[in-house]
Amino acid sequence: MKPKIHVMLCDDIGERFFGEGPCRLLHRIEETGSLRAAAQAMGLSYSKALRMVKRAEKELGFALTRKTIGGRGGGGSTLTDEARNFMERYEAYRDACVQTDRELYDKFFPGER
Repeated sequence: MKPKIHVMLCDDIGERFFGEGPCRLLHRIEETGSLRAAAQAMGLSYSKALRMVKRAEKELGFALTRKTIGGRGGGGSTLTDEARNFMERYEAYRDACVQTDRELYDKFFPGER
């Protein structure tokens, strides 16, 4: 037996808009320079990946990506400074939640791991 915690952020009516999936997608965008390539690498359709980004942007109130249109090197996407800052804070919060969960599990279920 072991604990497993999922950390996600929800809007005011309790609907999830950010968690591990969108966070991984943003990391892939940063790695690949493209939303399309990031979606493909994760096995997502481009439209689903775009919906994930747009939903998070709507709730957060700022752009997560900056798009460049075609041209000689082709188009692409990069993360905004706000996105990088938000990801850092989300990941620190997630890690703190996981650590606290482990500590509470050990307190309430000593020797169960």
